[in-house]
Amino acid sequence: MSDHIYPEPVPVSPPASEAELMHRCQQIAGKTVGQLAQQSGLVVPADLRRHKGWLGNLLERILGADAGNQAEPDFVALGIELKTIPLNTRGEPKESTYVCTVTPKALSETHWQTSWLRRKVSKVLWLPVEADNAIALADRFIGQAILWQPSEQQETVLQQDWEELMEIMIAEGAVTAKLGRFLQIRPKAANSRVITRQIGHDGEEEWYHPCGFYLRTSFTQQILSGKACC
Repeated sequence: MSDHIYPEPVPVSPPASEAELMHRCQQIAGKTVGQLAQQSGLVVPADLRRHKGWLGNLLERILGADAGNQAEPDFVALGIELKTIPLNTRGEPKESTYVCTVTPKALSETHWQTSWLRRKVSKVLWLPVEADNAIALADRFIGQAILWQPSEQQETVLQQDWEELMEIMIAEGAVTAKLGRFLQIRPKAANSRVITRQIGHDGEEEWYHPCGFYLRTSFTQQILSGKACC
């Protein structure tokens, strides 16, 4: 990809409806990351190892996501979260999908219905993207978007996973990534020496190892295949 910087485009306004959002998704399906980057006036990095959020930011920009750094779903008025889903050569999810962080403040949540994680997965726009390392990032294609809401069965399992994981985190301070049928908690940092500071409810500093909630590939494959539950 050339280092040429394209003219700054006019910002895309948020979609006014789900139909408009899906229409925008149809317009980018079958295009490459390089084509979308050129459209947005961005230069494609050589890879995503040092630019992990770059592709998500590009797609948010193209589709008109407006949450920014707010604690809201990416498309605020529609209540829709955007998730890219990297696919391997067989068209299957290549890795588990990060949902949100697990912080001391998050551990104070006691009800699934009002939890931040539930809000993040209540309605998700999945955008499949080629992720074969043999294909240059700029040449990878965007697939057909899927607007998904958990079925009753799926939400039941997610709730059970969340309750079990939260209970163990509160009691023991850590969990193994082996726990959870659809959902797991994993370290979010590069190594266990990384710690993060947060101001607790009592105003005191709290230090913790950053962890995140992730959806297992077996679950996201279920979503891609359109199955209600496995």
